[in-house]
Amino acid sequence: MNEDTFSFEPVRPRPVTGTTVLGVVVPIPEPWSQLFVDWRAKVGDPQDGSVPPHVTLLPPTEVPVVDRPAISAHLAEVARAHPPFDMHLSGTGTFAPVSAVVFVAVARGIGNCELIANDVRSGPLTRSLAYPYHPHVTVAHDVPQDMLDLAYCGLADLSAEFPVQHFTAFEQTPDGSWAVAAEYPLTGPPHRG
Repeated sequence: MNEDTFSFEPVRPRPVTGTTVLGVVVPIPEPWSQLFVDWRAKVGDPQDGSVPPHVTLLPPTEVPVVDRPAISAHLAEVARAHPPFDMHLSGTGTFAPVSAVVFVAVARGIGNCELIANDVRSGPLTRSLAYPYHPHVTVAHDVPQDMLDLAYCGLADLSAEFPVQHFTAFEQTPDGSWAVAAEYPLTGPPHRG
C-alpha cells in the first residue's frame, strides 16, 4: 500500500487500548464524490464505499487517546493558518510499479495541500512518510491490471473544480470502521504570492 494513500481498508476490530488511529483529509464534494465511488465499484475496488473520496493530508496514524485534545487544538490552529482555496482535479496517474494504484491528479491546489499537510504533520502529529507527499484522489487500488487500465483510461479526461473550505479528521472506531471526528474550517488569511 502506498502510505500516502489514505486507505480505509476493512480492518479487524482494534483492541481497546490507550491509542486510536486518526487520518486527515480534504473531502471531495458532490457530484464528484459519487462519481469516484461509482468508479471504484465499477473496477471492483473493495474500498468503494468505505469512506468518501478524498485527498489525504495525514495518512492513518496511531496516537495516544490522551493526546486527542492537544491534537484537536493543533488541527484547529492549522486550519486557522490556511485560507480556503480552489481545487482542480484533472486527468489520471498511477503509482505503478511501486503500488497498484490509479488516481485522479490534483492540477490546482497542490501547493495548498502540501502546506496544510506539512503543518498537520507537526506538533502532536509529527511523523515521517514512506514516500514523498503527493496529493491525489485514489480511484482504484489493488485490483487486477485490466481494471487499473479501465480506471486510468476512463477518467483520463475528467476535470472537476470546487472550493475547499475545510479539512476533515477521521477516527477509527473500535469495530474497525471509520467515522468523522471533526471538520476544521480554513479561515486563514490569503497566501501572498
